[in-house]
Amino acid sequence: MDALRAVASLRLGSWCIGAGAVRNLVWDHLHGYTQPSRLPDLDVAYFDPQDLSSEAEGALQSALQSLMPDLPWEVTNQAGVHLWFESCFGQPVAPLHSLHEAVASWPEYATCVGVTLDGAQNIDVISPWGLDDLFSMVVRRNPIRASARTYLQRVKQKQYLRRWPRVRVVA
Repeated sequence: MDALRAVASLRLGSWCIGAGAVRNLVWDHLHGYTQPSRLPDLDVAYFDPQDLSSEAEGALQSALQSLMPDLPWEVTNQAGVHLWFESCFGQPVAPLHSLHEAVASWPEYATCVGVTLDGAQNIDVISPWGLDDLFSMVVRRNPIRASARTYLQRVKQKQYLRRWPRVRVVA
């Protein structure tokens, strides 16, 4: 909640904390872990087609780092992903039109989940593909953005089964 409130304080129009941050919390809880898994990054996704600059992302990330310096913030404007995705991951992607469309394109269905706060500070869940894979602990490739090769690399890198033995990986 503190992290959500920190991001909300930036007054972004369309944002969420998502992907591994949500998945890890849920799977840690479902496994009965009392200590949360270490996050390599805390993904903050927002959508602002008016300012696609890396400077804007950096300023937001710095602001969050100042508010909560112990968290590994990673801020990404989803409206600009098409500008750099191919150079990082080897495949071009079309521009996205909304935060919901962005969340729907993340690599595995269990990570296509974001949480945000509404104006009354209530949690709102963005889950374009539903929550079944997340709560059933299933890792399944989302073909919208992840090639089969990228998916297999991610499964190996993330070590899902070592971290959460009850997870089921769909090849």
